[in-house]
Amino acid sequence: HPGCHITLNRIARHTSGVGSLASFHPQQFQYTRENNVLSLEQRKFYEGNGFLVIKNLVSDADIQRFRNEFERICREEVKPFGLLVMRDVSIPKSEYVPSEKMISKLQDFQGDEELFRYCTLPEILKYVECFTGPNIMAMHTMLINKPPDAGKKTSRHPLHQDLHYFPFRPSNSIVCAWTAMEHIDRNNGCLVVLPGTHKGPLKPHDYPQWEGGVNIMFHGIQDYDKNNARVHLVMEKGDTVFFHPLLIHGSGRNKSQGFRKAISCHFADANCHYIDVEGASQENLEKELINMLRKKHGFKDITLKVLHWDFKESRHIVEMGDN
Repeated sequence: HPGCHITLNRIARHTSGVGSLASFHPQQFQYTRENNVLSLEQRKFYEGNGFLVIKNLVSDADIQRFRNEFERICREEVKPFGLLVMRDVSIPKSEYVPSEKMISKLQDFQGDEELFRYCTLPEILKYVECFTGPNIMAMHTMLINKPPDAGKKTSRHPLHQDLHYFPFRPSNSIVCAWTAMEHIDRNNGCLVVLPGTHKGPLKPHDYPQWEGGVNIMFHGIQDYDKNNARVHLVMEKGDTVFFHPLLIHGSGRNKSQGFRKAISCHFADANCHYIDVEGASQENLEKELINMLRKKHGFKDITLKVLHWDFKESRHIVEMGDN
């Protein structure tokens, strides 16, 4: 996804280790870091499944503030720099009016001070550090406003892996924090995950052949194991799921009459390195993004790497302190 990188430098609390892990060989833990935050059971769950839900992590007050700011953006009272506003493909351009009903997703909200607060919440970063280590980079932000499905099932999101969109590695140093802004279940399109698929490779992605159309950049994978158990994540307001970028996941259509909101951020270790996607499965994504930006902004010499900006040169430091 296009957008600048924001690095969060946070002083880590170094611990002498967790006693309950003494009987486990360090090589058993590939996806989590050792600290005093996750219990042994939580670490083992994430290692095996690729996701972990923390209940009631973000306060009602913070979520209300994010909701208020989202509504201000919908009414065009504020226009944050760099913000990408997306609409569902089922909404004709002729019907566009500035309102919540017209916006299905905000991407790259790092230019909005209020929404970006989500990425700096100590309760979020405390868990993020368990997967990325203490040098934390916030590198992609979203507020999802899944609309009531108009009958064409376009509110669905195909099964995919988030690493498809990111040209840097290692994948085990990247994690998504995804917070429900209200009660979310299968009726209004909750997340569905395929546990354990984070242990597999990055698969080729393409647009699914859906009769009602597919939203831009809603790429999906075709060759996943149809017998793999699916888990639907029913969540309450403030619940937060942390998941690996190779975990296969998606969401169903919103069969309710209301909008289903969630706020999320992908974080990574700031020492991650860029890769060249030429010849790789992500090459088609790069070409699509380049063509889209050429049409919209006239950009020419641009790559997926440039779209993400080099975080060693272009970054915004937020000192979190030891808290």
